[in-house]
Amino acid sequence: MIENSYRIDIMVNNKVIIEVKSVLEMNPIFYSQVLTYLKLTNIKLGLLINFNCPLIKDGIHRIVNKLINE
Repeated sequence: MIENSYRIDIMVNNKVIIEVKSVLEMNPIFYSQVLTYLKLTNIKLGLLINFNCPLIKDGIHRIVNKLINE
């Protein structure tokens, strides 16, 4: 049994999840990881930030969950 297998790096006011990475290249699994956190917490906005970039603006990726009301 694995306890606490999902650990969110940063949550801001229960409205935004921030996942922090420092990798050479972004892997699609990182996007899936953030989307899973969004679905489990029912939060709509997530940011995936890679600090291993020459310009930080190139390392910020916005991920949304259920943007349209169902």
